[in-house]
Amino acid sequence: MPLRISLRPEERLIVGGAVVRNGKHRCDLVIENDVPILRGREVLGLDEATSPCKRIYFAIQLMYVDPVRHAAHQELFEQLVREVAEASPSMMPLLAQLNERIAAHQYYQALKVGRKLIVYEQELISHAVARS
Repeated sequence: MPLRISLRPEERLIVGGAVVRNGKHRCDLVIENDVPILRGREVLGLDEATSPCKRIYFAIQLMYVDPVRHAAHQELFEQLVREVAEASPSMMPLLAQLNERIAAHQYYQALKVGRKLIVYEQELISHAVARS
């Protein structure tokens, strides 16, 4: 079944590894085959991956849109997950969900869990800052 995407003016998205930017007018795209797609608001740039959980999200994003270097991206993902699990055991339920999605090759769903992980990380940081 085709996927219809409405793009705002100048909105970007990634389609199968290619970065696409809309022109000056709103448009609709119809994607007729199964290909990795990320809208601009879902894309995390390398310069934005400034925390451990954001780096995990970035690694998942790379696994999703760059299958040629999948093994290297997965290795990075696994290393980051180990480090976060060791530093913050309270994140284990979300990390377990991530691992399940990755094992099932459900990268888009893993990105959704990754966003939850980033929110949780921010909550932990804000609580730590409030205590000091």
